[in-house]
Amino acid sequence: MPEDTPRGMPAVAPPQLRAQQFELTRHLRDPDGTPAPKGIEPRRLKVYRELLFNNIESLLAGNFPVIRRILGDDWPSLVRRFYREHRCQTPLFPEIAREFLRFLETRPETGPPWLAELAHYEWVELALQIAEARADDVEADPDGDLLEASPVLSPLAWPLAYRWPVHRLGPDHLPQQPPDTPTLLMLRRESDGRVRFSELSALAYRLAELIDETADARPRPSGRALLETLAAEAGVPADAGFIGQGLALLRQMRASAVLLGTVPAG
Repeated sequence: MPEDTPRGMPAVAPPQLRAQQFELTRHLRDPDGTPAPKGIEPRRLKVYRELLFNNIESLLAGNFPVIRRILGDDWPSLVRRFYREHRCQTPLFPEIAREFLRFLETRPETGPPWLAELAHYEWVELALQIAEARADDVEADPDGDLLEASPVLSPLAWPLAYRWPVHRLGPDHLPQQPPDTPTLLMLRRESDGRVRFSELSALAYRLAELIDETADARPRPSGRALLETLAAEAGVPADAGFIGQGLALLRQMRASAVLLGTVPAG
């Protein structure tokens, strides 16, 4: 390291070396479209080229097994396009799946119309598995009044909405058009670390969404106020029957740990 390089700071590669590095990486990304650098033995370059691609392909196949099964022989071509065209924003291996998702979301023409949503559905399970959030870090009264206090959504419970029935897609079920109604799901991480999905009614999904949206509101709405908002959105009266139905739903959400309990409203 040159003497004038501050201790602890990486040395900047000489321009010639940087040019060689870029030449090599361009070839590794696109071996069919970019010539191999001179001076590297073809056999060694082939081994290195295949090793890098196969590592990425294997990692993504593990993260997106349903897409891998559906695409079959077309899967390597999709991975190759990602490898060639996408510029990752992170060097972390656990984030490669998120980078693949970004690639699909910004290129809707890349594959079938359901591809990006199915990729999100497969990715979000990994995202919740590695999420650092902990239910124990959230203050909530587990026995609080769900109507008069403000319900608290678990940070390990994520309501999700899709146009396509992503939880049913597979090689033998590939609809040509999305259904008339969206697919509404609750993703939650259990105390044993397992991630589970469950289907939601439109009412349950919107209620969970409202609880999440108003978590930082001041004043913070009570469960009753949230149900009244829900009734207004649906164009129905917030009568005793509707509030009773909503209370039953809140209790069910608390029993399944989607809700941690309550905090004071206001």
